[in-house]
Amino acid sequence: MVKIEEASKAGGSRYKEKIKKTIEGYKKLLPEDMHCFHIYYGYGKGKTTCVMGLIMRALGAGLRVRLVQFDKGYEGTNEHYSELNTLRKLKEAGYDIEFYSTGCERMNEDGTFRFKNSEEDFKEAKRALEIAGNLIKKAEQDLLILDEGIAAVVYHLIEKEEIEKLITLWEKNKKFELVMTGHKLWDGLEERADLITEMRKVKHYFDKGIPIRTGIDF
Repeated sequence: MVKIEEASKAGGSRYKEKIKKTIEGYKKLLPEDMHCFHIYYGYGKGKTTCVMGLIMRALGAGLRVRLVQFDKGYEGTNEHYSELNTLRKLKEAGYDIEFYSTGCERMNEDGTFRFKNSEEDFKEAKRALEIAGNLIKKAEQDLLILDEGIAAVVYHLIEKEEIEKLITLWEKNKKFELVMTGHKLWDGLEERADLITEMRKVKHYFDKGIPIRTGIDF
């Protein structure tokens, strides 16, 4: 056994050197090249859970956070996304967070889900795009998350070109970190991202009869 001072000097010399070079290289980047575009996607559970954790980390570091949720609205009484209760309290406590939930109610009274898109759903998706575009142009945040922005394309609420326009707008004004979530990628999207993490379903308790639960799934 060795003391921590000795342990910190031993082993991993190649890896340490690589980290040092990465840190020094990052310091030399222009400010607009220091920010990255993340994508968290897949049919496994955890995409929104992941970005909510990222929000907590960013706020804890004193960063300014903006969240736009596509197709996650509700009728105004029954909150379906418990994490928003936490975000409201953080905002009340003085943390620099703003969030915008768009979309119409998808939950039926019997607990099932409405899949067919309505005229109102399309209008709400357009509203989300407009909010996101304005936030990118103003660039008053350090972290912008477009939750289910990619999913909105897959479910035909918006066209992929509309999301790509937002990415292009950000690329011209890279003053903050950009994050998107969704279920699957389309050709050309992967090349534009700096980080991609796939949430792949290996096993899910829903398949053995356990429904979604408050505080765990929503």
